[in-house]
This record gives sequence, C-alpha cells and structure tokens, in this order.
Amino acid sequence: EDFFGFGGRGGGGFQRPQPQPRVGSGSGVIISTDGYIITNNHVIDGADELEVTLNDNRKFSAKLIGTDPTTDIALIKVDAKDLPTIPFGDSEKLKVGEWVLAVGNPFNLTSTVTAGIVSAKGRGISMGGDRSKIESFIQTDAAVNPGNSGGALVNTKGELIGINTAIYSETGNFAGYSFAVPISIAGKVASDLKQYGTVQRAILGVLMMSVGDIADQLSYPNLDSKLKEELTELKSKIKVSEGACVSDFAERSSAKEAGIEKGDVIIAVNGAKVKNANALQEQISKYRPGDKVEITVDRNGSNKKFTVELRNAQGSTSVVKSAGDSSADVLGAAFKALTDKQKRELGVSYGIEVTGLLKGKLRDAGIQKGFVIMIVNDQKISTPEQLEKLVDKVLKGNADDRYIVVKGFYPNGRTKVYAIDLAE
Repeated sequence: EDFFGFGGRGGGGFQRPQPQPRVGSGSGVIISTDGYIITNNHVIDGADELEVTLNDNRKFSAKLIGTDPTTDIALIKVDAKDLPTIPFGDSEKLKVGEWVLAVGNPFNLTSTVTAGIVSAKGRGISMGGDRSKIESFIQTDAAVNPGNSGGALVNTKGELIGINTAIYSETGNFAGYSFAVPISIAGKVASDLKQYGTVQRAILGVLMMSVGDIADQLSYPNLDSKLKEELTELKSKIKVSEGACVSDFAERSSAKEAGIEKGDVIIAVNGAKVKNANALQEQISKYRPGDKVEITVDRNGSNKKFTVELRNAQGSTSVVKSAGDSSADVLGAAFKALTDKQKRELGVSYGIEVTGLLKGKLRDAGIQKGFVIMIVNDQKISTPEQLEKLVDKVLKGNADDRYIVVKGFYPNGRTKVYAIDLAE
C-alpha cells in the first residue's frame, strides 16, 4: 500500500542489476458467493497480478473488474463458488459514538479485528488535494494500520458499513484517526463496476461550498478582493447554519435548468439531510444519470423544492459503458471516455483514457496508465464501446491478421503509435 503514510510496495538494495518484482498487500471484502470482492483502488493500482488469500488459507488468482480512483474503490473477482459473504448495513443510519469494528490484515497479521467508535461522519480529508475526489468518510478511532486498506468496517450487528481506506499520520502507523468509505458509496460503485464496467456517476452541475467554510474563508487576512466580494455576497443570502451553498454552475447544469439559483443552500436530497458539501456529494453519489431527485434548498430563509434529473459529466442521461469482457480480457486494461473538462484541457474533441492495466496486450506493448487512445486502425475512438466493437471485430476476423494500430498521446503531450498483435 501507499496511502497517507502507508508503506510502499518497493524493496531496497544498493544494486539493481535487474528489476525485482515488488509485492504489496491489503485487505478486501467478499460481497458475493461467486467471488466478487471490494477493495481499495490504491491497494491494486499498478499491479501486474492479483492474488487473494482467504481466511482458510485458500489462494486464488483474481481478475480486475474495474476501478474508481474518485472514491478509491476497486472491484476484483476470483473464480470460486459458495464463498461466505457479509450483509450490507445502512451507513446513513450510523451515529456518532456508535461502536464499530475494523477487520483486516495489518502488517500481514491475518484476520485482525480492532474496535472503536464513530468519531465523525461526512469527513473530508483532501486526499492528495484532488478536488475531483468524492470525500465523505466515516472517521473512527479503531486502530487501522498498513494492510488494513480495503478491509471491512462493521457495526455491532456484523453488517458492513464501510471500507477502511486511510489513516492520517505522519509516521505511517495508526495515530488515533482512521477513515472509511461509507458502504452507501462503495456498494453503489461496486454495483456499477460489476454491471457496466465503469461508474455511472451522476452530477447536479453545481459548484458548492459548505456554509461554515464561507465564514472561515472570509476571516483569511490576505483574501483576494474579488473572492472576498463574491463570498460576502453569498454570505448575505445565507439564513441557515449548515448545508451546501451553490456558488456557481457547471456547463449544461441540470440544477440550474430546474430553477436552483446561485446562493441557494441545499439542505436535503430526497428528504435526506445535507449538512455540508461532502454530505451532498455522498447523497448524489448514490444515484445514476437519468435518476430524478428532489432537492430542497433554503432561499433567503424560505424552503423551496426542485425536481432535478441528474446527468453524467458529458451532460447526458445515458449509461456509460467500459470495454466489454472479451476485449478487456485480451487488452488487459480499463478505459473511460474523456470528460468535457479533459477535452478542453488536452485540446482534443474525442478519445478514451487508459485508467488501469493488468497483464495483457496493452501492457506488453508498453502502453502506460493515463495514455489517451485517439485512433485505432484509422478509426476515431470516442467511447470504450467503440474500442470494444473494433477489437471484437478484429478477434473474429482473419486469424492471420489480428493486428491493431493504436495512436494517441500521454498527458505530457508525447505522442505514440503502438502496433499490437491480438493473436494468442
């Protein structure tokens, strides 16, 4: 693992005549009798091979089904039957002060269980400073150490209510704070990865700030004058002590089209209370594009309700799919279509990003994570489905001509062309 001070995968030594294999370890949770397992993305990220050891010491090779770096969740699968599973609890009903148990393999000490209480909910910890990440963690004081990542956080009924993800420590070992992704988020992500190969992420199309953060920022001594003016205007409209304040709108915002205005404070989604921006993220992350939700806002002291049809990052309500099993197995990679934001930043109008790699044709060819595929066999590629169809067509075609030519670039601007033989 390598997360919030957790130890890395690397070995050591003064001489490296040849690259040495590096082995990392983490934990996981079996969620189906046929072998689907939830773990953390950072546990399996960059791995060539995945091996799962069960509590009874049986070992299985695992296949990567999909990853979601935004929530740090990954779904893998082993070929097995009649495996024991854990029932899901309701993380939204979890209360501060409630007892919880963290289960995992810290320092390779199998099946370690530690106890603690829920210290806070909806906690944001700014993982790597990436604002695109969904952060609404369960904070506990149950001891979590290297190796616990991906393990279960359970309530006293033995129900899964979170996936242990991080510790906050300068030493890399437990220092009183640990964080778990609520199962309300992790379960939906796993379901999407299993069904679609990628997460169906819904967005409201709003830029938001927690109500409490506005006053905090206004107290900064060297605050930019323009920002201070904007925050002061927002603050003048706020009549509540908590919620997520709408500071601006994204392009093609479904919230704006529904009638929500700048300065409105979102206080509930489908009746579920929203205390801050993290809580709003958590609520919206439970839904898929095309779902309609009732958003309750406070506008100048009065409550108003709006029905909003959620969209994906491309502004559509349609399902986004990853490359299918046949092509994914051969290529050994996971993909996602570029978002509108990525297209603007990269200066392109189409393309798909390589988001994960295991052993397969792409890794063998030298393609690395982050590579943007633009053209395959002279065809423009805009979605993973297009790549899937093209690769499947090649695989079903002439056995003596199963090459594909992949053209694209890396985020640093370096362009590359790869000729890949899909034949066994």
